[in-house]
Amino acid sequence: MSAQSNWLRPLALLLALAVIPVVFATGFQLFQLTMVAIYALSVLGKNLVSGYGGQVSLGQGAFFAVGAYTAAVLMDQYDWPYWATLPVAAITSGLVGLMLGLPALRLGGLYLALVTFALAISVPQLLKYKAFEAWTGGVQGIVINKPEPPFDLPLSADQWTYLFTLAVVAVFFFLARNLIDSRIGRSLKAIRDHALAAEAMGIELARYKTLVFGVGALFTGIGGALSAFAVAFVSPDSFSLALSLTLFVGMVIGGAATIQGAVYGAVFIVFAPNVSEAIFKGAPGAVYGIILILFMFFAPGGFASLVRRFGAKYLRRAKPA
Repeated sequence: MSAQSNWLRPLALLLALAVIPVVFATGFQLFQLTMVAIYALSVLGKNLVSGYGGQVSLGQGAFFAVGAYTAAVLMDQYDWPYWATLPVAAITSGLVGLMLGLPALRLGGLYLALVTFALAISVPQLLKYKAFEAWTGGVQGIVINKPEPPFDLPLSADQWTYLFTLAVVAVFFFLARNLIDSRIGRSLKAIRDHALAAEAMGIELARYKTLVFGVGALFTGIGGALSAFAVAFVSPDSFSLALSLTLFVGMVIGGAATIQGAVYGAVFIVFAPNVSEAIFKGAPGAVYGIILILFMFFAPGGFASLVRRFGAKYLRRAKPA
């Protein structure tokens, strides 16, 4: 396959994702697709930490909250344009991730999971704390305006938010692919597979363990900022422990240590609850749990493994005898 075709396929897919929903989707459908893109980026950040880095983290929702509140506070308190808040949200979330990466140098497994679990629980409470209420809005949260199309483009706010989100997410997916294919990505996978062997080969465990937490938090923080734009509202209760667990579910369902698995996981996060409620309105949570169990039984490697499996079968059948 030529290098040109390697670029043309994703470019054609991106154009299709940009044009078709804007032309045919309703406002609510565009909102759902926007949230799919946002969760895909956030799950990708989780995947970098746990799937590629091999570190158990249950606090990814905290980074999502940091990014969302950074963007919302800058827009509400200081009248920043929405696009200008993204770099600040990225840096702030990344720094929080780096600070959390320091315990990762000494802790691992269940102990690291407990530390990140504590972070996921404490951040929503801190956002409600009276000392920060002037910035965070306390339990009431912050209401912001949705991004408006620039240059008088004939688009609604929902359409522009979707296109803007899609463009940002596409850039970060491209960066993630290059990161995984680089020396850093190979080092992370080596540490995940066998830390002692990786250290014996000269890989600095402390450096890469801390780095992956910072990068993963940065990706998820950008997702949080984009969610603030899409929802036009942030509140502490939106970033409870359930969000961290949801991102974890998205990573596992989509496929750990896969770039495309983040997209599959995001689709599951957004649409599976609706499907569960449509099947049995009396107990949608039970249906959701059954779906998870069945999925892990028949596809333990996530949806990405199913795609690879059926794709390989198709290619074998397509080959001439």
